[in-house]
Amino acid sequence: MLSEPALRDLYLNQKVSVSLIAKRYKCSERKINYWLLKYNIPKRSISEALYQKYNPKGDPFNIKEVNSIEDAKLMGLGLGLYWGEGNKKNKNTIRLGNTDPRLIKKFLHFLIRILRVETKKIRFGLQVFSDMSKDKVLLFWLNELHEFKISPQQFFKVIITPARSLGTYREKSQYGVLTVYFCNVKLKKILDSMLPL
Repeated sequence: MLSEPALRDLYLNQKVSVSLIAKRYKCSERKINYWLLKYNIPKRSISEALYQKYNPKGDPFNIKEVNSIEDAKLMGLGLGLYWGEGNKKNKNTIRLGNTDPRLIKKFLHFLIRILRVETKKIRFGLQVFSDMSKDKVLLFWLNELHEFKISPQQFFKVIITPARSLGTYREKSQYGVLTVYFCNVKLKKILDSMLPL
């Protein structure tokens, strides 16, 4: 029999799943669920359980305490960029797309230095016109972002859009549109709560 303190420690403090507790104690998940109910231990929702499964070491971010003017400026700039250029409709992913490498770099600094996101967990989407060399455009962005040590494996498959007539937008996007993605529902909610919406 599993004692209440042991079950509370495993399930609530160590965040061990019901299935792993059942395996460890060589019993059924139904039995563990019975003891959770008996001891009045609140069960995690499916979304919380999935979050825990995919983030076993805890959150893949750690928001920095803003304690300098430089940090405050970067926080304000990052939130402003996200508010103005980011996609806020998706509930799970922080997204920001633009053609300007300087803007993209500032947003990456915000993600990495202020939100303390792991760089290797950031993904990128690239949209180019059909008359552009996708390899050349990818190389351009990798060179622009070299300070972040971004690898080609962090890029999704390049999206190719049929070329349109030449114009202002076409000149601005000679290296396509780069979208920064960080998938974390918890950080997304925190970031959205910081916006004055």
